Amino acid sequence: MSVRELVVLGTASQVPTRHRNHNGYLLRWDGEGLLFDPGEGTQRQMLRAGVAAHDLHRICVTHFHGDHSLGLAGVIQRINHDRVPHEVTAHYPRSGQRFFDRLRYATAYRETVALTEAPVDADGVLAVSASYTLEARRLSHPVESYGYRLVEPDGRRMLSERLAERGVRGPDVGRLQREGSLPGVSLDEVSEVRRGQRFAFVMDTRLCDGVYALAEGCDMLVIESTFLDEDRQLAEDHGHLTAGQAGRVALDAGVRHLVLTHFSQRYSEPGGTSRTESGGEFERQARAAGFEGELTVAHDLVRVPVPKRR
Repeated sequence: MSVRELVVLGTASQVPTRHRNHNGYLLRWDGEGLLFDPGEGTQRQMLRAGVAAHDLHRICVTHFHGDHSLGLAGVIQRINHDRVPHEVTAHYPRSGQRFFDRLRYATAYRETVALTEAPVDADGVLAVSASYTLEARRLSHPVESYGYRLVEPDGRRMLSERLAERGVRGPDVGRLQREGSLPGVSLDEVSEVRRGQRFAFVMDTRLCDGVYALAEGCDMLVIESTFLDEDRQLAEDHGHLTAGQAGRVALDAGVRHLVLTHFSQRYSEPGGTSRTESGGEFERQARAAGFEGELTVAHDLVRVPVPKRR
């Protein structure tokens, strides 16, 4: 049975807090695992969340600020230590190649795994597999930054009533799906398009065309909301979004499930819990922007299922 879920490993922005680790997000997509922005402490958070090095197939880094990339050294060494049997591919801005090299070889270790470097230097498709196409779009941040988007190929949904009307049953249903037609009946007559799922990961950025291109029509949008709306000028100055801006993006893009994350340490936390006191305010401001779909204010180690297909 396929599993599609987001495992949140960390939700802090520049400075971690008592209850929030630096960034880290694992997307389980059928049999693959895509690790986004492994900040400092990601390896330990993986252990706490029950994520193994063997679960990783791709590492996607949006940009080379420390809270999004300092965990690379430990994660890469763990992949080698555990002798992951499959190829692992790393995507990151090509302009940060020197940072990737330093993190990959930060200390001495024995390389045992094929780690493929696939740097990003323009908008476009990065990889195509049977279950998704991985794309990147340029964002607006003081350093070069890219967001990522997964798009599942569209499929077909067979319509039982139409099949019955045309007398198609048993093995002939599978044959019709494979061949596209049978004598007297076409696939289009007895089925409809089943839209593929879409997932987007948008980190440090101001509002820009790339944000909207990534978010468009997504079943799940994971997006930074570093600041509350009253600190909008700070967000603009430092290349970030507010909760209200994130909510408006989700509304305009037709997002089904919005996941807010990457919170500034300026907002307080209650002792002994994994949620900020301001968590309710982040949700309130995203809702005030008009977003009415599913909404998660992320906290460390939460698991968020990707919505089922429409």
